[in-house]
Amino acid sequence: QVQLVESGGGLVQAGGSLRLSCAASGRSFRNYAMAWFRQAPGKERDFVAAISWSGGGTLYADSVKGRFTISRDNAKNTVYLQMNSLKPEDTAVYFCAAGSRLIPAQKSYNYWGQGTQVTVSS
Repeated sequence: QVQLVESGGGLVQAGGSLRLSCAASGRSFRNYAMAWFRQAPGKERDFVAAISWSGGGTLYADSVKGRFTISRDNAKNTVYLQMNSLKPEDTAVYFCAAGSRLIPAQKSYNYWGQGTQVTVSS
C-alpha cells in the first residue's frame, strides 16, 4: 500500500512557474513508476507526465512537453513536477499516482493522491 499527498498548488499568472510535490509513504517508493494527471471541472482526467522507478525514463503529454519537467528523489520519497510558462488552459486539479508500469493511462496506476489545485490567470 502507498499513500500519496500532493502540495505546491496555487494561483499564478500566465507565463509564471510553479513546483508541485508528491510525498509518498508505505511501500518502497523506489519500486513504483510515478505519474501526474490533471482534471479540469467537468472534464476527463488527462495524463500529464510519468517517470520510471529509477528516474531513467520519462513520458510527457504533447501539451506540456518542453514546459513541464517531472523528477523524483527516492531518498526523500518524493516526486516533483516543475511547471514553467504556465497557460490558463493548465488550470486543473493535479493528481499524483503510483503504478507498476510507465504507461500514460489511469488504469495502470493503483494509488492516487487527493489532488492539489492549480489556477492560472491571464
